[in-house]
Amino acid sequence: MVNVASPELIAQVIQQEGRYPVRIELPHWKEYRDLRGQAYGLHVDLIQRNSNSLLWFCSTGPEWYRIRSVLNPKMLKLQEVSAFAPIIHQVVGDLLGRVELLRSRSQDQATVSDLAAELYKFGFEAILFETRLGCLQEEIPEDTLRFITAVNNMLTLSDVVILLPRWSRSILPFWRRFVQAWDDLYDVGMSLQKWNSNSTFVCSGEPAEGMYLTYLLSSDKLSRAEVYISVTELMLGGVDTKEKDTNPESWQKVVILITISDQACRCGSSCVFQAGAVQMCGSRVTIFHLCHYAASHDEAEFANAEEFIPERWLNVEPPKSHGGRANPGFYQHHPYSFIPFGVGVRACVGKRLAEMEMHFALSRLIQHYKVESEDGAPVVEPKTRTLLIPSKPINLRFLPRT
Repeated sequence: MVNVASPELIAQVIQQEGRYPVRIELPHWKEYRDLRGQAYGLHVDLIQRNSNSLLWFCSTGPEWYRIRSVLNPKMLKLQEVSAFAPIIHQVVGDLLGRVELLRSRSQDQATVSDLAAELYKFGFEAILFETRLGCLQEEIPEDTLRFITAVNNMLTLSDVVILLPRWSRSILPFWRRFVQAWDDLYDVGMSLQKWNSNSTFVCSGEPAEGMYLTYLLSSDKLSRAEVYISVTELMLGGVDTKEKDTNPESWQKVVILITISDQACRCGSSCVFQAGAVQMCGSRVTIFHLCHYAASHDEAEFANAEEFIPERWLNVEPPKSHGGRANPGFYQHHPYSFIPFGVGVRACVGKRLAEMEMHFALSRLIQHYKVESEDGAPVVEPKTRTLLIPSKPINLRFLPRT
């Protein structure tokens, strides 16, 4: 196994992957799908074991590519994704209403407790369906809370069950809890998809107008089982109007907003590393860990890397004045030192959607509120739950702008 933390070497590994890049597999995810007779989807494929290590890797790239080629067009093309903008604006409006409700109920009439939990509900109010789910209403649907709890349990237990021997499953509770978490995820995901698909007449093979689920169901390229598991995985990962504002001042505000969100992604990257396998020397496979967190915090690429400096993304002075090194006032870093959604054919399928959600929500929240941390709030360290998450609830004060 090789750990790669240099942007240049990360680029070299990714650029030689080809059409069907290989990734470290999740055998415990596959075992669950086999146990329940489910389709594999994007994150699970036919796998084989590397004789040189204890790791497993994907062996059927064409099958993954077939599913991904159906999911990509409506999710990664800007023109297609822009069709979701009106729905996202509605969801963001509900988020603002939820924030106002929670702050008005707090003791100081300003604090929203455990903001991350509210953002999970925001993300779950998926635009993949034809109807809204009501996740941001005063009374949260039981299935929403069940799904969010299951996501947390499944990701937490994933780090445990993959390390434990099979004989321990009859003694320790972790495998049973892992299976139950996946049962809840699939049950909620499938019931919501069936309910939404029944609300719209969908004829397989015929083009259909509607949201993402309608598009997938009307396609004859995926089985219904593959649609259900793929959308459930997208929910798990879990999102501008077509008119363009030509006012220079408005564009300046947009640029500033994007620099803030990019800086937040860099400082708080949830992906510590990406694991991949590259065929080398005949049948031998070498496992590479691409250390994204380390690369995005490299002082050689981002001066004062631990500081939150959105201005570092703005091109305000020539690089020659700093000897070619990055500095807080100049956007100059290797393109592979910051890839929060991955890059290439295996880049995150929901990237465009996630960016749109993030920019819409951030812009409207900041328009309405000044956001502050609680007085005396402790530093919140990250913890690993497959991805990095806050180790404790984050409480923020939302003060209305006058």
